[in-house]
Amino acid sequence: MRSVVRSIVLLSVLACVGCSLPPAEPITIDELMGTKVFRIYKIEDSPEDVLRVLNRDGEVIVKGERTVRGKKLPVYVKILATSDGMEVTDYER
Repeated sequence: MRSVVRSIVLLSVLACVGCSLPPAEPITIDELMGTKVFRIYKIEDSPEDVLRVLNRDGEVIVKGERTVRGKKLPVYVKILATSDGMEVTDYER
């Protein structure tokens, strides 16, 4: 019985640690624009909407387009707020 309870507690803690948290200090619009994410990708959402979600959840995933060799490639853009700054990654749709 104890091992079942320990397992449940351990899984709960791991699930909470895996969730994204809002940044300790709010991200500013200048910091967001400094990543040049809106120059590299054509993002459907406004910078203000992205910033609001980023400061609330600590990460945001938006639909966007990236131009590669003259072709438009639809991607998902993930912006993650970390203690070291922001990380931007993209994934093909």
